[in-house]
Amino acid sequence: MKTGTIRRVAVLGGGITGLSAAFYLSKLAKERGEDIEITVIESSIRLGGKVNTLRRDGYVIERGPDSFLARKLPMIELARELGIDGELTGTNPAAKNTYIALDGRLLPMPQGMTLGIPTDKDKFMKTALVSEEGKLRAFEDLNIPAGEFSGDETVGDFLERRMGREMVERIFEPLLAGIHAGDLYRLGLRSTFPQFEKMVREHGSLIAGTRAAQLAATDAGNKPAKSSGTASDASAGLVPVHDSTEQPNSVFMTFRNGLSTVIEALEARLVAEGVKISLGEQVEFIEVVPGEALTDEHRNVYRLTLADETIFEADDVVVTLPAYVASQLLSPHVDVSALTNIRYVSVANVVLAYDEKGFNQQLDGSGFLVPRGEHRHITASTWTSSKWLHTAPERKRLIRCYVGRSGDEKGVELGDEVLSAVVQRELFELTGLSAKPEFAEITRLRHSMPQYPVGHLDAIAALRESLGSRLPGVIVTGAAFGGVGLPDCVAQGKGAAEAVLSR
Repeated sequence: MKTGTIRRVAVLGGGITGLSAAFYLSKLAKERGEDIEITVIESSIRLGGKVNTLRRDGYVIERGPDSFLARKLPMIELARELGIDGELTGTNPAAKNTYIALDGRLLPMPQGMTLGIPTDKDKFMKTALVSEEGKLRAFEDLNIPAGEFSGDETVGDFLERRMGREMVERIFEPLLAGIHAGDLYRLGLRSTFPQFEKMVREHGSLIAGTRAAQLAATDAGNKPAKSSGTASDASAGLVPVHDSTEQPNSVFMTFRNGLSTVIEALEARLVAEGVKISLGEQVEFIEVVPGEALTDEHRNVYRLTLADETIFEADDVVVTLPAYVASQLLSPHVDVSALTNIRYVSVANVVLAYDEKGFNQQLDGSGFLVPRGEHRHITASTWTSSKWLHTAPERKRLIRCYVGRSGDEKGVELGDEVLSAVVQRELFELTGLSAKPEFAEITRLRHSMPQYPVGHLDAIAALRESLGSRLPGVIVTGAAFGGVGLPDCVAQGKGAAEAVLSR
């Protein structure tokens, strides 16, 4: 960049990643005394992306994600920097029970198990979710050689080899696949659950690795052991996962007035700092400005053409868009197969609000999971007002059901009345709940859940290397790249800001 000029940065996408990138760009540039002009360009008419809280009649209803992992600190650190950490709240400690559906019944999650891995054989052998043969097969993991680690593979293939097909279908699939609404036999291991391979590498088996982590946790003063990767986001926050956290009272956290609290705080801070926010605008083309490439500093000036043919120029561009959108912008410049290979799954959230009068269910836990083999529209259900005490007014109840997963997205497109009726019928069949809701709130999140394929990490690394040489200053990041959890997205936004300012 020419000395004395103001650096212009365009952030494409106003979701949590893009807003975090803009926030940290502004903050870090000010700390370094650098002049910077930031513009956030969002194609929709609102900020936040999938984060979308509805506040209605005293209810706090999440149309998208409902929480984040407390052990992943970027979200908590962002809340502190925004001055909203006092709004953080955890789950109801009394809502400990989680269930899994089997043959039309809800059975308790097996005891003696961490992240689907059984570590206490006596306790695990008591579950009715897995056959006696299946339980014994799971513990063969202790005797199976670690084998070669020549490359990435699917999560399903890895877990089936270690613990058997039945464990994959009845335990791991409903427990782990929920984070992506995915198919374990298509998701890449190293980009979704890398700690599993690490356990086998270091300890010879999943069970031995989990036991070692539990022992280390005990030695560290009964604090849960930290693990890497995105696995702990399993099942939309339904299942407690034992990882380290500086918020020891709750594994999952949110804000008392909903996750949109952080979006609203980010927007207010960005506006106060002079960041420009452009809504309802979409970038159609990214081009290098002819004659403006500064080869000695390895920099370009980029021309962004918006859908209304407005021209915008920037020295750096942070792309936080879905892979299928980013690929269209970047395909004239680099090989985008790493992006086009990422499939997206559509899902729907059906939230039902009830009065306690006539409500014939105890809601004695956080909810239940539904394995693929049960052939239900509901893939999981959170008993929201039981799990999160702030979400419903006194004497009211709130239940959220998830519909849609990889290979089975038909239910997402059912009409509102039909979808609501289907979900209510399945709730009755699985829980006995026959009460009629006061209202239903349905949200369809089409093409919203990225599916990381085998080899994803290497493919993204190659894409970024190519961008670095051909389009220096154009950075791609977000849920399609390095984790879909909110803290992962915040961390990626911050990392993009640091990368821009370090050039």
